[in-house]
Amino acid sequence: MGSLDKIDFTSFYNTINNELTTTSATRHSLNPATRKPNPPVPVSTASDLDRAVDSARIAFKTWSKLSPSERRSKVVALGEAIDLHAEELTALLVQEQGKPHGQAAIEVSMSGTWCKQIPQLELNDEVLQDTDDQRVIQRFTPMGVVAGIVPWNFPLLLAVGKIAPAVYTGNCIIIKPSPFTPYCALKIGELAAKIFPPGVVQVLSDDGNIGPLMTAHPGINKISFTGSTETGKRIMRHCADTLKSVTLELGGNDPAIVCEDVDIEQVVPQIATLSFLVSAQVCMMIKRLYVHEKIYDKFLEAFVNFTKNLKVGNGTEPDVFFGPVQNEMQYGKLKDLFSSIQTENLKPALGGSITESEGYFVTPTIIDNPPDNSRVVQEEAFGPILPLMKWSDDDEVIARANDTDTGLGASVWSKDVDRAQRIGTQLESGSVWINSHFQVAPNIPFGGMKASGNGREWGLEGLKSYTQSQMLWVKKA
Repeated sequence: MGSLDKIDFTSFYNTINNELTTTSATRHSLNPATRKPNPPVPVSTASDLDRAVDSARIAFKTWSKLSPSERRSKVVALGEAIDLHAEELTALLVQEQGKPHGQAAIEVSMSGTWCKQIPQLELNDEVLQDTDDQRVIQRFTPMGVVAGIVPWNFPLLLAVGKIAPAVYTGNCIIIKPSPFTPYCALKIGELAAKIFPPGVVQVLSDDGNIGPLMTAHPGINKISFTGSTETGKRIMRHCADTLKSVTLELGGNDPAIVCEDVDIEQVVPQIATLSFLVSAQVCMMIKRLYVHEKIYDKFLEAFVNFTKNLKVGNGTEPDVFFGPVQNEMQYGKLKDLFSSIQTENLKPALGGSITESEGYFVTPTIIDNPPDNSRVVQEEAFGPILPLMKWSDDDEVIARANDTDTGLGASVWSKDVDRAQRIGTQLESGSVWINSHFQVAPNIPFGGMKASGNGREWGLEGLKSYTQSQMLWVKKA
């Protein structure tokens, strides 16, 4: 990383044209573990966005002409800067998002890795035709100015997961973090200002007003959004007027299918962890768990026994697994969903209610074999409530797993890998894991089917999503 100095983590600014700026009005989010205010952050205006777009369009003229190796070195340097500030970013992530320290540290580490590994991919021109008199070359040219709209569950990883491919392929990017979790992203903007030329990477904090302005702005060429399906639909509608390119990574209601031959003692800790990480506030967590009827009772007992020993608390405390739900809005949605346990006469095997506390804490709840039409099965909870359902026939469970509008991820668990693969290839999901779940990598495309999204992030396909395809027809002399 060389001579990059450490930055301050007590004050927070927008980054516009490599200048740290604030606004006349400020706001703050809340620490979800205590409901106490976090530091003030800017509330960006339309004029702030215009300045950022103008700066990005000027920067694009030069940045887009640099070689991939020159751009690669800058993106890698951002990854090294993240590594250098890992301790501070981890503490800040716990404070603003609520996830436990260990889980926050993993997100910070992954963020550095994404910046260092995505630019190792090579997006080369492709010769599509080469005859005696003509050559046709497919080129992948940068789009221009990208807006990255980032959610509150992985505010750091999903910011750099848009920055790295966008700028490596020659674009300039403006990041808009969630108003619930702006702090880490603002610090990424500050670090980027020390590494990139002015206007290449900019970050704007807001109160929810800037997103619609981005989708309507004629100077922005592409929107990359991660968040809810409903918001994604609005973004796609709003982008139609300016014919923006849109990549959407949206919600999911991921099924996991557990076959009767699994080693219960071995897989229960894995499946429980992959159902409840970040208090289940992850788009591709296990959200519907189908367990073969031959092992259902033993599996349920082991699953409950493992889960009830996972500690709930402030993410700063040692050995905490369940931090708080991130914000009051989501907390309210979960309380409403929990009310359906009583109204639908469901059977909790663990938990079943929410007890008020100083933070937005929700203890884990496991529902024993609810009907497929119950709300806890049909809705994406985005919180620690999980239905376990019995199944007996492969075709039947495949149909039930696919009976949803979403299709982000799915998994099949079995010692018989061939059988698991046969089931998995029939699942309507953008990612299907065999004997795992929630695996992602910077060199592997990620995205959803159906209402879970449009396009792909990461991998070569993700790089291409930040480019325009140009056909170069060359007549030989």
